Amino acid sequence: MTTGNRNERNLRKGGLFMRMRQLVLGIAVICLASSAQPVFAQDNTGAHVVTKLFRGLTNAVTGWLEIPKQISQTYQESGPGPAFTWGFVKGIGCAVARSVVGGYEIVTFPFPIPEGYRPIMQPEYVLSDLPQAPNPK
Repeated sequence: MTTGNRNERNLRKGGLFMRMRQLVLGIAVICLASSAQPVFAQDNTGAHVVTKLFRGLTNAVTGWLEIPKQISQTYQESGPGPAFTWGFVKGIGCAVARSVVGGYEIVTFPFPIPEGYRPIMQPEYVLSDLPQAPNPK
């Protein structure tokens, strides 16, 4: 019997469907188990958990914005030459770091790591420390 025939037979018997169902069920069990909170948790723990998850998702998705941010900051500090060399390299490093930290916060969001759900990176979000435009009156 060839591999192709065996795969076709497994698909007909629902083998792929059963495996997908087991995978989805396993992911659901892991998600439910990881979101369980101890009975003695403080009342505001839920808000901290959600904030940490949101921060992790935001940083994982927007980490790439560190590249233009670092280029811009280096341009303002040192001019165009260093901006497009050192600023670019700095941006890539910061982008990788922010994306990895975002992924770490996504995985560890149910747990108070670091203590009190504090952010690991400063600023908390990639664009948090940009100067604000003045309000027109």
